Amino acid sequence: MNKKLMFVALAAIGFAGCNGGFKQGDGGLLYNIHTSKGGAKLKEGDFMSLNMILKTDKDSIIDNSYDNGTPIFSPMPKSQTKGDIVSGLALLGEGDSATIKVSVDSLRKNGQQVPPTFKGKYLVYVVKIEKVIAKGALNENVFRDRVMQYINGQKDALKTKEPGKIAAYFSKHQDLKFNKTASGLNYAITTPGSGPNVANGDTAVINYTLRLTTGKVLETSEKAVALKEKMPINPMNPYQPLRVAVGEGRVIKGWDEGLLLLNKGAKAVLVVPSVLAYGEQGGQGMQPYTPLVFDVEIVNIVHPNPNAPKPTAPQMPAPLTK
Repeated sequence: MNKKLMFVALAAIGFAGCNGGFKQGDGGLLYNIHTSKGGAKLKEGDFMSLNMILKTDKDSIIDNSYDNGTPIFSPMPKSQTKGDIVSGLALLGEGDSATIKVSVDSLRKNGQQVPPTFKGKYLVYVVKIEKVIAKGALNENVFRDRVMQYINGQKDALKTKEPGKIAAYFSKHQDLKFNKTASGLNYAITTPGSGPNVANGDTAVINYTLRLTTGKVLETSEKAVALKEKMPINPMNPYQPLRVAVGEGRVIKGWDEGLLLLNKGAKAVLVVPSVLAYGEQGGQGMQPYTPLVFDVEIVNIVHPNPNAPKPTAPQMPAPLTK
């Protein structure tokens, strides 16, 4: 999940819980603080870096920021209602950790969002506050500089770790025979196809599954994979092959290059370094310097119609004459 989207979902949800070591706060908030360092608590406007595991009351994991290799970065927002998640975070400071249970019925009564496919009584958050930069009386420029210095330090650490993540993936998958292109793309053809390869200008019709090097699945075009991985099933997702216009720069560079190596019916694993994906900025739920793993299958190749009318250059208006 995208960091920003994950925190938006987090901020839209209030806490509730049952028994067993949980204390009650305002608005029905229930929490169990595991670690308290005794420092200043989070306040609106502070910068926070936190790790979070989101799971159901049956211990089925929905999301886990630890899989991304870096915490979630976010400003501390304003509490919207008593007992919401912001109220819970306000009980914590740097180094603190807690488990918070969220009553789904309470969310719905307060008009707050609940994942449409969620089944269960509680959403459970296990939170660790890694870093707090207090806004306090700092002027905006000084505060922003401190935040960016911290974030850039985290990015540098991720850049250093990327080669190790790729090497660890190869170590776990020695059954796959990878080739490496000049750009750094690694690919292993697991099922050969037939006929000519995809060419620039073609539309590749593909099934795909996107994973982190840890094996965690982030996206898939196949419902069977989503069910196997116990991913939330989106009723609006048609779960059908994706059409990709190859060579037009509409997808990450790793796809534009990797699909050219395959023909109809081929299946392959692409290990895409961040320089061919989302780079130092990250995006689409990926952190900066995140290498990606794609399982791809070429279902069909649609060639451009040679008889299609060519686009014409716009006509310039005739010059005005006296």
